[in-house]
Amino acid sequence: MGLVGTAAVRDPGGAALPRGFWAAVRVWLEKPQVANRRLSGAAVQAEGTVPLGEGGEISPSFAAGRAGVGGGGQEGRAAGPAELGRLWREVQGQLPLPPPLTGWGGPGELRAVLRTLLPRGRPAAPPALELAVQDAYNGTVTFLPLEENSEGKYLVKKCNIYQIQLKHIKDEEWSISVVAPFPEDWFSDGILYPKLAWLGNKLLSKLAKWSVEQKPSEFKSTLSLISVAKYSKVYQDLKEKYKVMVKVWPEVTDPEKFVYEDVAIATYLLILWEEERKEKGLTKKQSFVDLGCGNGLLVHILNNEGHSGRGIDVRRRKIWDMYGPETHLEEATIIPGDSHLFPDTDWLIGNHSDELTPWVPVIAARSSYSCCYFVLPCCFFDFHGKYSRRQSKKTQYREYLDFVAQVGFVCGFHVEEDCLRIPSTKRVSFIGKSRTYPPAEHALIDNQITQFINSRRTCAVATCDKRVGFKHEDHSDSLCEVGSEPPEDETETAGTIWMPGFQPREKVEQIRNCASLPRDFVDEVVLDVAKLLLNAAPQKSCSNMQGGNTNTWNQGESLSLREVAEHLNKETLKKLKSEYGGLQTLLKSNHQVFEVLNGRVHIRDWRKEKPPSKTKPEVKRRLSAEAFKTRLCWFFIHHPDGCSLPSEACPYAHGTEELRQSQIIKKKKHIQ
Repeated sequence: MGLVGTAAVRDPGGAALPRGFWAAVRVWLEKPQVANRRLSGAAVQAEGTVPLGEGGEISPSFAAGRAGVGGGGQEGRAAGPAELGRLWREVQGQLPLPPPLTGWGGPGELRAVLRTLLPRGRPAAPPALELAVQDAYNGTVTFLPLEENSEGKYLVKKCNIYQIQLKHIKDEEWSISVVAPFPEDWFSDGILYPKLAWLGNKLLSKLAKWSVEQKPSEFKSTLSLISVAKYSKVYQDLKEKYKVMVKVWPEVTDPEKFVYEDVAIATYLLILWEEERKEKGLTKKQSFVDLGCGNGLLVHILNNEGHSGRGIDVRRRKIWDMYGPETHLEEATIIPGDSHLFPDTDWLIGNHSDELTPWVPVIAARSSYSCCYFVLPCCFFDFHGKYSRRQSKKTQYREYLDFVAQVGFVCGFHVEEDCLRIPSTKRVSFIGKSRTYPPAEHALIDNQITQFINSRRTCAVATCDKRVGFKHEDHSDSLCEVGSEPPEDETETAGTIWMPGFQPREKVEQIRNCASLPRDFVDEVVLDVAKLLLNAAPQKSCSNMQGGNTNTWNQGESLSLREVAEHLNKETLKKLKSEYGGLQTLLKSNHQVFEVLNGRVHIRDWRKEKPPSKTKPEVKRRLSAEAFKTRLCWFFIHHPDGCSLPSEACPYAHGTEELRQSQIIKKKKHIQ
């Protein structure tokens, strides 16, 4: 009667279950937003073991240790062991569990987790309190929604009780089920309380998958250092306040991504700094300098929210003129050295700061003993230039993160790692806000920093180190011998410029993505490569059933980039070499004609292209619609079989009579 859904689970070898089931439940308890996208997270207020009898006393060893996890405490009433014990006594008086829920019993204790579900979006629904009771003996976790009455007592919202059950069938066969005792009375608001069908399908399938595919993550949990509840509230407030920036964004970059990413980073920093003021008993808001501030939006938000500070970047952006005089931005080149220290600044920020990323901890350490830093690494740079991999056992991203963390440790910081909630694949940040040494040892640490920087340059030139270097557990070993002396010809300049030969970003951004190549040249290369693929043997063809007629449309052959390059003349290749990515960049930029996958070039078959996703951001959907039929179809003009699509289905114009005037060009001209 109350069965919502069941999923069969196989556990080959018996290594995953039941432990994997409880790990999956833990994800749903602490990070429900990974399944329910309408939640921004959950704040675990308290947890501990609870008795089956009448006593209601909570085991202090568990409850006290877990109070406030993931959210730093509920907004409003504080929770802890005493509160959890009182809640448990109130809940026990309102139950036993109705069928088909499995009753609590057997040897061992129950474990209770009190959490607050935090809704996403605006206007936000009020948070919901929930008590989850785990019964390891019976393999169940029961979710009890709670409502507070006028007398301050919590009542179980019985219509929305549900239970997740794990059962061992035989051998490697298990089942995970979701049951609800009162399905006909289930209340769904679509946010905090999804529909039962969602629990029985989406959630159940994720729990089944997580239970047997638990892989240890190489990254920290998202927002592990701050209150998730506070983050959710502040983020929604700032998002509402600065959403107008999306509509007036003058840069060529995606406004939704960049605006909301900077709003999220600003939210994180504001909460982090608020906690720091509480810890240190400060009243004045922290000052900051954003090194490599780019579009300056993060600086603009932090200035608006009361923090004095400035952003510095090698190149001025168009959007800077829109912020007004209260936002302090400077166009200047930063060369790591004694002339670029910030002794009166509380925090240095490196947000996707590229070649300055490893220097941010160094500049902070040498600016003052009290200077802290926040860095969000993106592109991989060492002190001297592009970062070179030294290990194959880690991903390149994880290896680079370990290097950036190591720089912080060498500079004498207690380095903390956290994962931000931003629309980017590079979400891991590092925070250095306290030191590992007393002020009297500053000279010793400064010498250690110098030796480390020089050792990195020595390694880059001589590729001397082949060892597996920095590990998370050992922050003291450098990748090369730290005690190596700097080259003799650099000792004189070491007092002013810390890395002679350091290459900052160019003031004028050079466009080398083939966009500056003559159009006639590009067209000629495209036509030559297309003919090469179409004439390659064996010839591939594909049936075209458009309009009911069966026609063979030549798809050509696929060739490697090397094979394509071998058929181009030397002058063409020389011209392409001056562009980033060369031939590959040119072919990828001609998306209409070619598809480049795993180093191989194919003729693009538009019949196989997926239709535009309805989940695309509004700006991208608008741009796609505005670009429709604004360019001629290459296949209609050049392909021996014409276009594989009929005119009405092709996004490009089949002849000049179908051409529309591009609205995108008009907008860009208007913005400039």
